[in-house]
Amino acid sequence: MAATTGLDVRSQFPTLAGRDGVAYLDSAATSQTPDAVLAAMDSYYREHRASVHRGVYPLAAEATDLFEGARARIAAFVGWETRDTVFTRNASEALNVVAHGWGRRHVGPGDRILVTRMEHHSNFVPWWMLAKETGAELVEVPLDASGQLDLDALDALLPGARVLAFTHVSNVVGTITPAAEIVRRAREHGVVTVIDGSQAVPQLPVDLKAIDADFYAWTGHKAYGPTGVGVLHGKHDMLLDTEPLIGGGHMISTVSFDDVKWAAPPARFEAGTSAIAEVIGLGAAVDWLSDLGMENVRAHELELTAYALERLVEFDDITVHGPLDPAARGALVSFALKGVHPHDVSEIIGRKGVCVRAGHHCAQPLMQHLCESATTRASFAVHTTRDEIDQLVDALAEVRRIFA
Repeated sequence: MAATTGLDVRSQFPTLAGRDGVAYLDSAATSQTPDAVLAAMDSYYREHRASVHRGVYPLAAEATDLFEGARARIAAFVGWETRDTVFTRNASEALNVVAHGWGRRHVGPGDRILVTRMEHHSNFVPWWMLAKETGAELVEVPLDASGQLDLDALDALLPGARVLAFTHVSNVVGTITPAAEIVRRAREHGVVTVIDGSQAVPQLPVDLKAIDADFYAWTGHKAYGPTGVGVLHGKHDMLLDTEPLIGGGHMISTVSFDDVKWAAPPARFEAGTSAIAEVIGLGAAVDWLSDLGMENVRAHELELTAYALERLVEFDDITVHGPLDPAARGALVSFALKGVHPHDVSEIIGRKGVCVRAGHHCAQPLMQHLCESATTRASFAVHTTRDEIDQLVDALAEVRRIFA
């Protein structure tokens, strides 16, 4: 598999196929969508359009079979149980379900909630809100000098803690955390684990049975699926012990003026009409990734990340954040160009067709740790090539020329 040709899938992405010279290096924010996903969603709208779970006529049964079939394949993609796989609008909503639906029942004054410096706001702000509401204490799990989680510090914090929330792959420094090992250590102290897998699922072979976390969340739009659909996987007893955030149709067992009883998971968390086309699209996305092979996806992106690090560390005026060992990080590189704000970098190289993200990446506590207000982030995907990384490096020369 040659990184110079990617995985030979660029032609399957309509947005890219029609834009010669565009290097889309922002998949950590939102991935491109392949034809197979668009076709599955179009087929639902054109051939199977009906609501799910309610009608008993054939068309409704077809739609329900497509929807629940997608749930089963999405669960299997990460090695989890279908009944314990919940659809939400995005990973942020999934993590809020845990923080508020489970946390309000089990976290109280003086309890300690552990969060890492690497968290996206989606896995930080809900816990901050819960701590403020309940009188619990929000405690930082620090990083070491290389941008990896300090496991010795974690071990010292775990005794007596209530919850540990951490990312599987950092969306800023790219660090891959040893998720299964962290969960094992937390479980020895009875600490509930909540993992944000938004960057991990599109990039790595993920086996949730092996990781064994209590809750694991990710989102469709970073995994070559549509926007508007996220996924929460939970242990069955933990989901049964979690209150829904939204009430309405479909998520109840019985309703009267005297009492409301929730349906069993996953229905209790899926009030109202579901994002039917989006779930079907995400099912097609995991099928598409499975056909590529997640080992192949990881190998391709690892090679690209190694090449990007090799090229960027050549320059004395570039600071690369996170582990310099490509095997220790996901498919992205965040960096700072001395004397130039990342927004200027992004705007100038955008004129050269290079699409990168500039800002704090919804991870301001990590930015504070890095002593940066923002960074430029290039993130890679199955369609990325070495030539596009060279295009990035060449475009940075234009930034230097302008700010010389």
